[in-house]
Amino acid sequence: MAPPSSPGKGSMQYWPRKRARKILPSPNWKAIKTNSTKKLKGFICYKAGMASAFVKDDTPDSMTKGKKIIVPVTIIECPSMKIFSIRLYKNGKAKKDILAENLDKELKRVVKLPKVSKKTEDFGNDFDDLRIICYSIVKKTNIKKTPDLSELAIAGSLEDKIQFVKENNGKEIYISSVFEKGNLVDFRGLSKGKGFQGPVKRFGITLKSHKSEKGQRRPGAIGSFHPGRVLITAPMAGQLGMFTRIMLNNKILDMGKAEEKFKGILNFGDVKTDYILVAGSVQGPAKRQLIATTALRPTKKQLKKNYELLEIR
Repeated sequence: MAPPSSPGKGSMQYWPRKRARKILPSPNWKAIKTNSTKKLKGFICYKAGMASAFVKDDTPDSMTKGKKIIVPVTIIECPSMKIFSIRLYKNGKAKKDILAENLDKELKRVVKLPKVSKKTEDFGNDFDDLRIICYSIVKKTNIKKTPDLSELAIAGSLEDKIQFVKENNGKEIYISSVFEKGNLVDFRGLSKGKGFQGPVKRFGITLKSHKSEKGQRRPGAIGSFHPGRVLITAPMAGQLGMFTRIMLNNKILDMGKAEEKFKGILNFGDVKTDYILVAGSVQGPAKRQLIATTALRPTKKQLKKNYELLEIR
């Protein structure tokens, strides 16, 4: 029988504990809100690594207000994106896709392109919503050559969405057109993959006595005789990592062009394109692709934080 302090180690919040089906997750775009000035709700980016930022704390009512402190930060590289196609929706279901203009030639090796390309002006009237499928121009970085594709939502009315597509069709979209310095950002992506692990590392159960006959690093009991099955809440060995996770309310401390600011990052190299610097850590190893979205539920504590960046160490 489990102790009263921890009756079930297997939290159902993270069930099922298995590898994600795809690297870039699909956010619930309807729940994510954005301000009127920024139309695009998300952006494809890549984790470069972590560093220590020397900042001046100007947060109101902070115990370190006016003092210089060190804050852990994550460097995110954000190469520009282009629209791959426009997806039209009717009653919540995808109706058809319209290929965008001026696509890169390298896409033919990665994605199967349709033979006939319709013009973006010929949307028709038989749809009530649209989203865009964007691809990152990752060849500008040191990460890889194959672009990542993801469906992103646009804020505003249907007329605003159509206008955004017509204005940005065939053009590059930059991170500065989506986020600003001081904004709160959510990162959606996969955690580090750790393979097949035991219940001690997977769930944090306590080691048994060294005199235990049936092993120290296993649960003492996995359930009763009846019902005659092992419940999914019992801590068992299995897959750990490569799970879809969300890091909420990351404060943007700095952003802009790299211009040789970040060189020789471990397991990553140099940051060549645009970047954002966020306080705290972000899931995944170096070079992990992420989707940065506007904050789903911003908190007052994170919003009022005000750091003046002095130096990155």
